[in-house]
Amino acid sequence: MNNVGAGIAIGAGIGAAIGVALGNIAVGVGVGIAVGAAIGATMQK
Repeated sequence: MNNVGAGIAIGAGIGAAIGVALGNIAVGVGVGIAVGAAIGATMQK
């Protein structure tokens, strides 16, 4: 299983929700992808 990909997908979903709340979906998704990639990389170890 590709944990980085899963982390990015989850992060993008969470980020989109955060983005809607902040009124800026692009920023929310960008942050979510970055966080998700970091989480996924951590889970890979």
